[in-house]
Amino acid sequence: MLMITSVILLMALASAVSPLFSSLQPYSEPFYAFAQTQENAALSLSNLIKQGAPYQGSTSAPVTLIDFSDLQCHLCDRFVKATEPQINSTYVQTGKVAFIYLHLPNRGFDSFPAASAAQCTNDQGKFWQYHNLLYNNQGPIDSGWANKDNLKKFATEINGLDLQKFNSCFDSQQHKPVVESDVALAHSLGFTQTPSFVIVKSDGSNPQKLEGPQPFPEFKFLLDKELGGP
Repeated sequence: MLMITSVILLMALASAVSPLFSSLQPYSEPFYAFAQTQENAALSLSNLIKQGAPYQGSTSAPVTLIDFSDLQCHLCDRFVKATEPQINSTYVQTGKVAFIYLHLPNRGFDSFPAASAAQCTNDQGKFWQYHNLLYNNQGPIDSGWANKDNLKKFATEINGLDLQKFNSCFDSQQHKPVVESDVALAHSLGFTQTPSFVIVKSDGSNPQKLEGPQPFPEFKFLLDKELGGP
């Protein structure tokens, strides 16, 4: 009887401390979560493009990589300089992956105007030139480098950009709803920091999340998984 009682007590103790040990497991970097496979119209490539999202690559690419970023974000700049070129040459230029940029302006007061200005250049097919120009001239957050006057000044450096149309778009905050929609989508996915990414099939199904300026091998792992999956 004593032995049976001891066994019962040990089993109860193990059951009680198991959750504790589980909660003490070290946080693994990078963080990514595999969502349940389901169609998500909000993440479909066709819908994102229809909503005005800047993109690179083929509209018939089977997989989409969505980048939620802030033009004042230093970690985003790291991704743009170190990892994005490898993704572009390996997956985007080969037609395997479409790359989408969405706005999550959360780093400072000048972030939202910068996002709006970038969307105004997208109207004229000049988003990526402006995107690269801002990251190449990025300064300390809210130090004035991305204030409204400088955002207009940067626009003058884009060859072929109609400045009258750009200024009208920017001054009227024409794309404020677009940026706000991007922010709402990011929050619905649980993203609060930049850069954050979603790797998803072109129809919006099987989304996988990746957070932070991870090195190329981390993106390669998830992109290859998505490309090879059902």
